[in-house]
Amino acid sequence: MTPLPSEPYDVVVVGAGVVGTAVARELARFPLRTALVDAADDVGEGTSKANTAILHTGFDAVPGSLESRLVREGHRRLVAYAAEVGIPVEPLGALLVAWDEEQLAALPGLARKAAANGCPDTRIIGAGELYAREPHLGAGALGALDVPGESIVCPWTTTLAYATQAVLAGVDLHLGCRVRDVRPGHELVTDRGVLRARYLVNAAGLHADDLDRRLGHHDFTVTPRRGQLIVFDAFARGLVRHILLPVPTALGKGVLVSPTVHGKVLLGPTAEDLDDRTATGSTAEGLALLRERGRRVLPALLDEEVTAVYAGLRAATEEDDYRITAHPGERYVTVGGIRSTGLTASLAIAAHVVGLLAREGLRTGTARRLPALRMPNVGEAFPRPYADAALIAADPAYGEIVCFCERVTRGEVRDACASVVPPVSPAGLRRRTRAGAGRCQGYYCGAALRALLEEDR
Repeated sequence: MTPLPSEPYDVVVVGAGVVGTAVARELARFPLRTALVDAADDVGEGTSKANTAILHTGFDAVPGSLESRLVREGHRRLVAYAAEVGIPVEPLGALLVAWDEEQLAALPGLARKAAANGCPDTRIIGAGELYAREPHLGAGALGALDVPGESIVCPWTTTLAYATQAVLAGVDLHLGCRVRDVRPGHELVTDRGVLRARYLVNAAGLHADDLDRRLGHHDFTVTPRRGQLIVFDAFARGLVRHILLPVPTALGKGVLVSPTVHGKVLLGPTAEDLDDRTATGSTAEGLALLRERGRRVLPALLDEEVTAVYAGLRAATEEDDYRITAHPGERYVTVGGIRSTGLTASLAIAAHVVGLLAREGLRTGTARRLPALRMPNVGEAFPRPYADAALIAADPAYGEIVCFCERVTRGEVRDACASVVPPVSPAGLRRRTRAGAGRCQGYYCGAALRALLEEDR
């Protein structure tokens, strides 16, 4: 690995998830020396790789909260950014389904909350319209709140786009670089040596409270909230047309059924508060709960093949709102308590954090245009290389399929391995290309993919 530089950075961002990479990208707009640091060997290895991949409108956030403002602004920014750089987004809309009279009675209040959050286009629909729009819905639904602005998005491509653009603009990316301690003057003691920073941003996700305490603050405690999910095969995609949401509870948005931009269907997540910040395994109890809930929402889904199960940990705290704080006189900003809406809010969080740094004395200089970027498409609703005759004619590698479940070509694997932020593992290659993410889970293509990964490094 490249030795860490001895000279101090203007800003060091700790944590290369979707929020940390967004902050690094925003800082890259200015003539600053910026570093992005993460303990993992790839970006987006934590919560950012294991979420429900929904681009939220923020209709059900707490009105007037920081989360509500940043989700609303982040939605606007991310929709535009996704179109610019090629992040797959599908605006399907959501239906918040009421299954009993109590839930039905709650819908007008949710509609009022949505209006207070800047989403005035929601409306309550009856059972007749609901079943006309979702004919495979389980029996007994009484109505729904229609939220037309909700979308699905690729979280993997989003994080990679932020990181790639940041690196292209001059940000130093230090992976495999766990922060072990912080000395006075923002000297970060890492696995790879010491990093020095004039200003520090803590976007460490599940470990944000640990880093906060090392800097003398005890403002919040992270409780890992595990969300287990089941991914159903592409043959299930025709069963659902919208994001199907339950009426939310204090623990979260509940178990949903949603299409994915990769052409599959998600069921989940659970919401289990744990002590272990590494407990990303699935459990028999959790999967049984999901199947029980899914059977009520979309009974035919349970007859379809399961492609994968996975679990992610969300950084829940004592409060419902984000914990974004600038510590006066310390040249330090904490970005904590970023839960499931963090993907949507990421660009707005980044702008907010840079504003806080500026108020703490960071002289950013004049903003500049970031390098142009176009990400490889991994969305099923958009043209893929294996079906692009002109692309294949120009480069036959795009016609050589190496992962048949997901129809990923050798050309895509080659491009991923040669990218600005290349994969270092089959899992990283999967997030960049979908290779190995199909129903065989790499059983047939795994050895070939690993050989290509080693060959093209």
